[in-house]
Amino acid sequence: VQLQASGGGLVQAGGSLRLSCAASGRTFSNYYAGWFRQAPGKEREFVAAIRRGSTYYADSMKGRFTISRDNAKNMVYLQMNSLKPEDTSVYYCAAGAGGILSSLRLPRSYQYWGQGTLVTVSS
Repeated sequence: VQLQASGGGLVQAGGSLRLSCAASGRTFSNYYAGWFRQAPGKEREFVAAIRRGSTYYADSMKGRFTISRDNAKNMVYLQMNSLKPEDTSVYYCAAGAGGILSSLRLPRSYQYWGQGTLVTVSS
């Protein structure tokens, strides 16, 4: 599976952005998908995941971010609202198979990664 993330940019605090991730290569619906982010000098951090129609979020993103997917279009989205300066990071989409539910928050559960898209939130 090849993944291509897009939609990052500069936004003011309180604003919104929608990230997109285009998948190609295999039957994307067979994979669960996730978004992670990584700020300079920090570890890659779980943001959200979607698996068999169920969604999962990091606590700090609940109520602000929404992950969704369109299997017919091989797309995954991350709608980000009420953005904060601390949300500034490079955001990565990922896809995986074989991981158990409790491991969806772990980067090692994903075999395929996109290249990342930079989100900058100004105060």
